[in-house]
Amino acid sequence: MQLTIPIPESHKAVRLPPGIVDGGDEEFFLFCQANRELRIERSAEGEIIVMSPAGGYPSFQNAKVVSQLDAWATKDGSGIAFDSSAGFLLSNGAMRSPDAAWVQLSRLRKLSQREKQRFIPLCPDFVIEVASPADDTTALRKKMEEYRAAGLRLGWLILPESRQVETYTPTGVETLTSPDVVSGDPVLPGFTLELRLIWNPPF
Repeated sequence: MQLTIPIPESHKAVRLPPGIVDGGDEEFFLFCQANRELRIERSAEGEIIVMSPAGGYPSFQNAKVVSQLDAWATKDGSGIAFDSSAGFLLSNGAMRSPDAAWVQLSRLRKLSQREKQRFIPLCPDFVIEVASPADDTTALRKKMEEYRAAGLRLGWLILPESRQVETYTPTGVETLTSPDVVSGDPVLPGFTLELRLIWNPPF
């Protein structure tokens, strides 16, 4: 199956109504595999969201976020870091691909080999979403609340244009303005995310 979807320059994504892929999680997985050049998510309502490739600044910012998380996760050893190519099946039926995610190793070890090779059927313990200029901030906040409802322990929504970080925990949401670093304690003990290059890319 090969799908060609033109995404207008003025849009971040196109949205396909429910019913485009009707065969459940397995058919949706195969649909995504057949269109690997696209970043695809599915909402809880069955809507398929096809996102455009990232621009230069957003790609750099995402890379900095993932590299810092992965370096900490490798050293800590209690969990696994994932980039935006990983898909997670949430309990409400959505499939989401956060810009960066981390899952406790003990949870991943309970999955079958097949589950590890497909979209991971759980909500990450920790996620990061980095907003690009074309993103709908309201939709991103809704996605963060979706993670929270599915069992997220900690989430950060990074808003480079306003230099803010919204932190999501089971007890609520807090907004930090122009922080140089944010700490993952106690969910990710010892992890801090350096934000100077996020706010001020060197190019």
